[in-house]
Amino acid sequence: MKLGLSTGYWGSGPPAGVVEQLAEAERLGFDSLWTAESYGSDALTPLAWWGAATTRLRLGTGIIQMSARTPAATAMAALTMDHLSGGRFILGMGVSGPQVVEGWYGQEFGKPLSRTREYVAIVRAILARNGPVEFSGEYYSLPYRGGTGLGKALKSTVHPLRADLPIVLAAEGPKNVALAAELCDGWISFFYAPRHDAVYRTSLAEGFARQGARRGAGDFEIFGLVPIIVGDNVDSCADAVRPFLALYMGGMGARDRNFHFDVFARMGYEETATTVQDLYLAGRKAEAAAAIPTRLVEEIALVGPIAKLREEIGMWKGSLLTTVLVTGPSEVMRIAAELVL
Repeated sequence: MKLGLSTGYWGSGPPAGVVEQLAEAERLGFDSLWTAESYGSDALTPLAWWGAATTRLRLGTGIIQMSARTPAATAMAALTMDHLSGGRFILGMGVSGPQVVEGWYGQEFGKPLSRTREYVAIVRAILARNGPVEFSGEYYSLPYRGGTGLGKALKSTVHPLRADLPIVLAAEGPKNVALAAELCDGWISFFYAPRHDAVYRTSLAEGFARQGARRGAGDFEIFGLVPIIVGDNVDSCADAVRPFLALYMGGMGARDRNFHFDVFARMGYEETATTVQDLYLAGRKAEAAAAIPTRLVEEIALVGPIAKLREEIGMWKGSLLTTVLVTGPSEVMRIAAELVL
């Protein structure tokens, strides 16, 4: 099992101390650095800026939103980042949700599985650089159909450093996880719970078994964010995670289409998730967070005394995850290194 440092997306401005965290990550033996985007900071610029201060860490987008860039723009960024980093780039991407896709990017959300399949196919064709890229799909066409009629199939001027640079897909639903296993080199999970991973194992096996699947279980990477909060009182430690869960469970998606809500429902917490969503959407965010039981927090996080965490880490090491992503200051990173490495 490996460790990755996740900086996430920014709040009102850039986080402090990231360069120092990166130095500590390399010293401790972390494997990767990850950035993200929502509807503020982008993922690629911080990754390039901070990644320049590293020598060994792999540099991953966790994630870029597919609606933010055409497949060609994403492939161009991947080619560029891979060259600049000396072959350390990991292209992590996902569809996001309808509120962001339609509200922020002004695009139709559509059918995420079909759109993802087309997007990945175009990115891979550009990276392969076997010839001018032509593609005709439901969502994307190269050259563009219509318009002036002057569109021309093109081949990247840049030769790829790695034509097969890793592409990993963020996915939560069973069908999307199966798609990740079929098309990609890895899967970025969210709110992963080792005790409830049977549905993921089934979905991954389905994807690996499909004709033309890119990887198998033995060479497929699985990344997952695991909050780590150390303290004498388990409930108090869980308090640090509850607002984060309430935000995603209750507010990151419409009432009837929230993929994060669905994750907790599949884990058996639908009643709790409904209560949290009702409170959050009513503006009662503190009450929404308080409604999350400690046992739920313990499903997806490591919280409590260090001795308790040492006992529980075995469950995580025996899970599907190949890389634990952590956030937080150097103290948290050192604890993660002690537990995982």
